[in-house]
Amino acid sequence: MAAIIVTSGVVAGLAAWLQLPGGSGLLGLAPLLFIFAIFYFLLIMPQQRKQKKWQAMLGELKSGDRVVTSGGLRGTIISLKDDALTLRVPPDNLKLEVSRGSVVSVTTAEEGK
Repeated sequence: MAAIIVTSGVVAGLAAWLQLPGGSGLLGLAPLLFIFAIFYFLLIMPQQRKQKKWQAMLGELKSGDRVVTSGGLRGTIISLKDDALTLRVPPDNLKLEVSRGSVVSVTTAEEGK
């Protein structure tokens, strides 16, 4: 019997808490807007900045740059195409064609020497 009274009291309290007064509709949305703003500034905006920086790096690739791919290959760019590039990979100077999007980082030839 006590469990029913406690449960009905919790349900009544929850129902009263969920009912919004007529004039405070915006006040009820304020916590949701605050949570969205936090997610935007902590998660979405930094990811967009990182994506733009990566796209700019891919746009500035040129022959002679030393790159690392997402698969861990390290090599020097020999030639560029629209969506692919040819790498020379040591020690046997293999020529590999990889997707431009697989490039993770770039070191120019001058920095490597």
